Amino acid sequence: MATEATFTVPSDQFPLGTVFERLPRVTVELERIIPARDVVIPYFWVRGTAVDDIEGAFSDHPGVKRIQLIDSVEDEYLLRVEWALDYDDVLTTLTETKIALIEAVGTNQQWTFDIRGDDRQDIATFQQRCLELDIPITLSKLHALTPIESETEAALTDSQQEALLLAYERGYFNSPRDVTMADLGDELGISQQAVASRLRRGIDSILGSTLSELPPSE
Repeated sequence: MATEATFTVPSDQFPLGTVFERLPRVTVELERIIPARDVVIPYFWVRGTAVDDIEGAFSDHPGVKRIQLIDSVEDEYLLRVEWALDYDDVLTTLTETKIALIEAVGTNQQWTFDIRGDDRQDIATFQQRCLELDIPITLSKLHALTPIESETEAALTDSQQEALLLAYERGYFNSPRDVTMADLGDELGISQQAVASRLRRGIDSILGSTLSELPPSE
């Protein structure tokens, strides 16, 4: 049965974590794509700061060959990364064990990864491989996708569902809003940028799941 898991790694144990040395308040979010051996998550976002040289904010790291700015809007930057595929880290291990990456968000405290395998054994194989490579992951959540789960529930990660539910209960979607995104972040123990990311991706997943069930328009 398909199984989802959430795990964390220290912020400095992932190649892009070098940005937190210079910009400790930013949030980094990997763009989710289907990984392939020669193209491993090539895009990522940096949010929460305005700097003249966002590329220069990343220190040299053996896991990264090149980082290039693609686009920017105010304090959000879309960058492309060329990974060193011979460097053993979380992403190359996910690809090697054929585990799907659902979401990955980094702060100066830790990286949080949501992943999915075909069954529990796939997750165990990934954990074992990380152990062999001395990659310090900490598994925080593990659950199987049951047949009674709706497609919408299955489309959401636990973190997205938690953020959406809290936002709804606290009146974030009311007009005017009863709480701010910063309020939600304080309650969840994450940054405002991380809240924005979870809400945006959660809403996108719900819309995608719902609209895909509608009959085609004539």
